[in-house]
This record gives sequence, structure tokens and C-alpha cells, in this order.
Amino acid sequence: MQATYQKYTLNFKRPSGTSRGIITHKESWFLILEKDGRKGIGECGILKGLSYDDRPEYEEQLKWVCEHIEEGPAKLWEELRQFPSIQFGVEMAFRSLAASTPFLLFPSEFTRGNSSIPINGLVWMGEKKFMKEQIVEKIEQGFGCIKLKIGAIDFQAELDLLKFIRKEFSSDEIEIRVDANGAFSASEAMEKLKRLSDLSLHSIEQPVKAGQLEEMANLCAGTPLPIALDEELIGVTGVNDKEELIEKVKPQYLIFKPSLIGGIRGTNEWITAAAQNNVGWWITSALESNVGLNAIAQYTITLENKMPQGLGTGGLYTNNFEAPLEVAAGELWYRPSKNWNFNL
Repeated sequence: MQATYQKYTLNFKRPSGTSRGIITHKESWFLILEKDGRKGIGECGILKGLSYDDRPEYEEQLKWVCEHIEEGPAKLWEELRQFPSIQFGVEMAFRSLAASTPFLLFPSEFTRGNSSIPINGLVWMGEKKFMKEQIVEKIEQGFGCIKLKIGAIDFQAELDLLKFIRKEFSSDEIEIRVDANGAFSASEAMEKLKRLSDLSLHSIEQPVKAGQLEEMANLCAGTPLPIALDEELIGVTGVNDKEELIEKVKPQYLIFKPSLIGGIRGTNEWITAAAQNNVGWWITSALESNVGLNAIAQYTITLENKMPQGLGTGGLYTNNFEAPLEVAAGELWYRPSKNWNFNL
């Protein structure tokens, strides 16, 4: 078996805002396996300043994987616990190599084009006018669940945007999730949660920065609005550590980004721990290309979670790979009649 890797930079169609700043591009590394005329493709996607494995020796680790590829996915995965995005890339590449075609990783009614995945419509941070335009667009596109990233502009302006939605649509018509990306201080978080809860929101992701477990546990215990942990899961790699985090913080929801938490096996470990503690969850992509998004979507539908998932990021880039993935009326579809065009 031959293994190689190649870097690829994805360029945003429009600079996108988060509480960590504006992002204009994103790096991915593609692991390519070749054996007996077959090819396997895996995406190792990192988010600068967020991924646990965003470190200088990242490329050296990819070289090591290529040199030790004969060890197989299970052993490599265990040895890569400090590099969750590479864990996912390795899983993806081996599953791709074994598939009938490189991008048919989990055959299902989804890949046959007969079922779809409900997803949230993502509204990026920005000026109030820009965010309002996105909200109107998502509603017109038929999304029943909208997720707003908050924490970058004036809090009252963000409340006004949420009130704008609620004035026209009840919680039965439009589900609203908000993601603070850790933007609230621990001292102000509860008051802001109370004000947000008046707007019949579904949940809020990561109200305070990760690593403040006592503060987060207190918020989850007294919150009027369900809290979902996101960044809090990054860097928690051991099974026991995952269980201890959930038991200590007792969140209402968990959000799983496979590229940030060890791929399929890492996500499965979190799902098991969540089930033991009656904690809800959903899956979100982490700005991967269509290659990684495809793997996440095909995996996600096997889990039979009926909640809207965070898988609507395929149209963000000017240089994404053509794929059979399509968003229609708030659902992600796989159109088997359409072809892949994967050229690095």
C-alpha cells in the first residue's frame, strides 16, 4: 500500500465572522491511499487556533502516518489520540479504499437518494443588516431550524435580530439555536441566558470559554435555556475523561465535530457517554471540504438522530470539490445521479 498526503487551501466566498475573528480561508490535508489499482481519500481538516492538533509538528505527523500506514486504521487511530483530525482522515481513507467507489463510505437510503438529513441554516456574525439579510434568506430557503453565531456585535442588537424572527415565526415554525463560541464572561452569562430564554430558543452553544468547568457546571445547573457544549469537548481524548466531563458539567446537549474529536470512533465514544447520562446531541461539520462533509453526512444518517444537524457548510467555498451533496428546503440530500470531481 502506498500513502501520500497533500495540502489544500479552501477559500471562502465571503469572509465569515466568528467570535474568534474573521476567517477567509481554511487548510485541509488529504491523505491518499493506493493499493491494487484502488484509491482511498481521507480529509484531515484543522481550524487554526481551535483544533487540538493545530501545532507545528502536524505535517511531520502526517509523514509518520504515511510511513506506518501498513499498521492499519485501528492501531494508527490509537496512536493518534493527540491528533484527532488525522484520526478522522485515516478512518475516512481506509473506509474509502475498501468502498465500491472512493466516496461511498456508508451505503444507505441517503446515498441512494431516497432520504435526507434535516440541517440548520447557519447565519454568520457580521453587521446587523448583513445578519438580518442572512436570516431572511434562510427562511425563504425553507429552513425550519436557524443557527445564529452571536457574541461579536452589541448584545442588544443580537436580541433585536432574534426578536425579528420571533415576531414573524413561533418556536413551532422556526427553531432557533445560538452559538456564543465562548463569548460571554462567566459573570454576565446567566443574565444573558435569562434574556435569551425569553425568545423561546432551542439552545445556546458554549456560552463561556472552554476550560471553566466549575462555571459551566453552575450555568448548566441553573440555566433557563438548554446549554450545548462544543469547544469544551476539544482535547478530551480519553474515554474516562469524556465520561467525567459529562458527569461533572451535566450539560443539556453535546455537539460533535468529528474532525475535532477523533473522527468516527471518537464520536462514538462521546455518544456512548452521552447516552449513559441522558444527554442529547447532534453532529456538526467543522468547515471541511465536500470530501469530509460527505463522510460526516453518510456516518450521521446511520445514527438515526432526528434532530437538525449542522451540515450545511458545503457552499461556503469558491474552490470546493464538485459533489452530489445538495441542500434543498432545509435538508441535505445526496444525489447519486451527480458526479464527484476531486482534483487537487
